[in-house]
Amino acid sequence: MPSTAGPKAYALILTALCSSSVIRAGDLPNTAASPLAQPRSMRQVGLPAAATRASIPTDNPQTPEKVALGQQLFFDAHLSADGTIACSTCHDPARAFTDGKAVSAGIGGRAGQRNSPTVLNALYNATQFWDGRAATLEQQAALPIVNSVEMGQPNLDAAVASIAAIPQYRQAFQSAFGTAPNGTDLVRAIAAYERTQVAFDSPFDHYIAGERDAIDPAARRGWELFNGRARCNKCHALSDKTRDSTNFTDNDFHNIGVLIVRHNVVALAKQARQMLASADAAAVDRAAIQTDMSALGRFLVTKKESDIAAFKTPNLRNLLLTAPYFHDGSQATLWDVIDHYNKGAGLNNPYLDEDIVPLALGERDIDDLVAFMASLTSPPYKEAAALELARQRKLSRTSRPQRDTERAFGPAPVRKKPPPP
Repeated sequence: MPSTAGPKAYALILTALCSSSVIRAGDLPNTAASPLAQPRSMRQVGLPAAATRASIPTDNPQTPEKVALGQQLFFDAHLSADGTIACSTCHDPARAFTDGKAVSAGIGGRAGQRNSPTVLNALYNATQFWDGRAATLEQQAALPIVNSVEMGQPNLDAAVASIAAIPQYRQAFQSAFGTAPNGTDLVRAIAAYERTQVAFDSPFDHYIAGERDAIDPAARRGWELFNGRARCNKCHALSDKTRDSTNFTDNDFHNIGVLIVRHNVVALAKQARQMLASADAAAVDRAAIQTDMSALGRFLVTKKESDIAAFKTPNLRNLLLTAPYFHDGSQATLWDVIDHYNKGAGLNNPYLDEDIVPLALGERDIDDLVAFMASLTSPPYKEAAALELARQRKLSRTSRPQRDTERAFGPAPVRKKPPPP
């Protein structure tokens, strides 16, 4: 519904989302019919009502019929060229709408270049994808369908033709949009479903709401470190001085020093400037998923030197379910992530964000930061997160490939200057 709708009307629409008679739970694939796949309640502690209403575009209002259709489409492999890949293949509700892989795989087992980001709370993102190449969820929904490494359709019309052959879909599109199946409404339906995937009500949300004992002392210390010595707030806050207890992101892009030395980014940047027009979203999408130019990050979109190897600051909620971490899935545990930042990241990276410096965090500091991040787990994922936390903790006691205590407690290294463009 339009973002100008009142809170009561908005709540009534959202509570009706599962009640559509067009597509019933029994009609859905098993994964789609699972409780974790259903539209989420709007009555969660910490959920930002105003931001949620504002995230609904006026040209794609929420309706129960549209969301039910989008849910069916999200889990349907008919959208892919060979009938093997659905949106849910890379965005599994059981894994907080990720896939547990370093980089996602599409039709024929073809591997991409990027880690699958969560759909949870994606409605609040200022842009979509790690490099922000899509402005809306509607734009985001279309691109994997026509990427040859992902769902492999030659164009959106081919995907429409595949589902239009199914009577149930013809009825569902007529009910939701008053039209036959078409590409515009297909991605609108998927986006409408994705906007129902809101995840709050975590122990941390209850703590912020005034329940002091909702999180333990370690998590409370971690929250203070997050906004202080650990410098997480340089990217995961509204600003350096304004904490963000909702989305934990500045909606910006940063070069954090992840594996940049594997690529000659100067040569790749020159190649990207010559080959890609920013307005050609499909070409940028192919470069990001199918080529080494993926390492350029936001530069693929803006062609600005300052954006070389810069990637979007992700939301931090339900992190324990979204491992492995970073845009390339290169870090196995949250301890590895913090070790990466603790040592000041890339020594040979002239494009490194200025806020990446040695942090001098001790082991208790790191454990406290992990405890804070674990407190961002929503209730449906509580048990799975506890198991994952135990797994990561055990692994961290024997394997810490990013750990470099000497650098973490040493002076900030002299930064290299970027080469001439």
